[in-house]
Amino acid sequence: MCGFAGIYAPGMGESNVGRVERMTRKLAPRGPDGEGIVVRNGLALGHRRLKVIDLSEHAQQPMVDAELGLDLVFNGCIYNYQELRRELQEQGYRFFSNGDTEVVLKAYHAWGLECVKRFNGMFAFAIHERDSGRLVLARDRLGIKPCYIAADNDRIAFASTLPALLEAGDIDTAIDPVALNHYMSFHAVVPPPFTLLKGVRKLPPATIHLYERDGSHRSETYWRLKVGSREEDRDVTAAEWQERVLDSLRRSVRRRMVADVPVGVLLSGGLDSSLIVGLLAEQGQSGLSTFSVGFEEAGGEKGDEFHYSDLVAEHFQTDHHKIMVPSSRLLETLPETFAAMSEPMVSYDNIGFYLLSQEVSKHLKVVQSGQGADEVFGGYHWYPPLLESSDGAADYRRLFMDRDFNEYSAAIQADYVDSDFASAFVEQRFADEDGGSPVDRALQLDTTVMLVDDPVKRVDNMTMAWGLEARVPFLDHELVELAGRVPADLKVRGDGKWVLKEAARQVIPHQVIDRPKGYFPVPALKYIEGPYLEFVRDALNDSRAVNRGLFKRDYLKMLLDNPKDHITPLRGSKLWQVALLELWLQTHHL
Repeated sequence: MCGFAGIYAPGMGESNVGRVERMTRKLAPRGPDGEGIVVRNGLALGHRRLKVIDLSEHAQQPMVDAELGLDLVFNGCIYNYQELRRELQEQGYRFFSNGDTEVVLKAYHAWGLECVKRFNGMFAFAIHERDSGRLVLARDRLGIKPCYIAADNDRIAFASTLPALLEAGDIDTAIDPVALNHYMSFHAVVPPPFTLLKGVRKLPPATIHLYERDGSHRSETYWRLKVGSREEDRDVTAAEWQERVLDSLRRSVRRRMVADVPVGVLLSGGLDSSLIVGLLAEQGQSGLSTFSVGFEEAGGEKGDEFHYSDLVAEHFQTDHHKIMVPSSRLLETLPETFAAMSEPMVSYDNIGFYLLSQEVSKHLKVVQSGQGADEVFGGYHWYPPLLESSDGAADYRRLFMDRDFNEYSAAIQADYVDSDFASAFVEQRFADEDGGSPVDRALQLDTTVMLVDDPVKRVDNMTMAWGLEARVPFLDHELVELAGRVPADLKVRGDGKWVLKEAARQVIPHQVIDRPKGYFPVPALKYIEGPYLEFVRDALNDSRAVNRGLFKRDYLKMLLDNPKDHITPLRGSKLWQVALLELWLQTHHL
């Protein structure tokens, strides 16, 4: 796990090494164990390394293979790299390192762009062909690893984080109206390729982008998730689906133990992370380190789930660590959390993951985490109503989206209001000819878009802020493909994730399975009052916010006067959403 940056400008005739050095320094938290720069033929590549596999200097990056004429920077982990390495050795390839980075490089030489279809893992990489001058950028199927891009006619700059990319300079940082509409309407999710900044785009998941020396470029999508029942599965029983899911998850968890350092688990006490712990114990893992975080109570709402995480830790005899965050520390740490965000992310648990990652990084470099199960196996409350829906897109918007276009227009200054892009996006995804039932279409949308740019991005940003690699077994693409075939009713039955819960009964205590659905609780940010309200008020009344003129002042006054009266369908604070955007812009000097 690492961070990379680069500038490709073959026709400009000047070195961008100074800019790439600044970009790479910005990535230092993602890779505290090493750094490197390579410059050649209009290309400058930078890399920061976190040593997880092959701890020697043989696996340092940027990786240059002079014999094959390839340069590589890579962020992520290829879990099946050992099998691929053996296959490549049988083809005659010689290796000078023992990790997955060189496997990516050799696989590209052997199989070209098709190499990505052979990778099981999370990845973003840039490969440069010395002789042709071609630059290839690629991202994993489910967007677990990020890649931000700023391109014009003369150059393309790219980096693992948006703040690092801005160090390249000469980037249009004006607010993008399309992205702003999505942020304010689609639960703060901005679908790729958009970001809130006009001059910055993000490489979509499952995408390869090629840039040629002559300035031409093209993109390819190499994987597409299909969600919906299939004819060949019609005789599969519920019990058989449970066994298939559990077997696939076992393989996924086992794959994510590949490392030359110990691997722990972020244990929230919910079904998903508890099941990961149980499967690791089932496979003989002993002395497993687990970690939980909690916050002070606010608004009468409890701020921790230690009861359940303690139960799991005791049941499986893990080396358990708990961190309780006092409100005073929460408030003082928020600015650091905004700085760690590549894009503004509204979920309250960003601060939880940030502080938990700080603690975990004192003990480990790698953890497994339970993100993705709700989107893949239908755990959210908006799925069951879609079972009987006659207008899936309309019902999804009603259940999921934060604001309709009328409220959006009332909140945002007219210069930024163009069209209801978010609603049009949902309509287009639900109209896709490849979709199944309304529930299937919602699951496909949430898994490939919302999951990528909310929970997954959150975990990557917050863990990597402390040089901690988070692996997400529920997003093994083979498991995701299998889940897509499970009938919708078996996923959303009961309170959701029925097929996963029933499978889990073979592994973990029933108290964890049958408990009320929880959420990473940070009550103080849900019930904005006292010092938190003053913090938000100061940000929105700051001269930078006033001069920016993004929000209508009467709308802000309405939210500030009664924060608890303005809650989204997903039970989030509308005040926190607008304040977070402004605080993120201020933090990054935009």
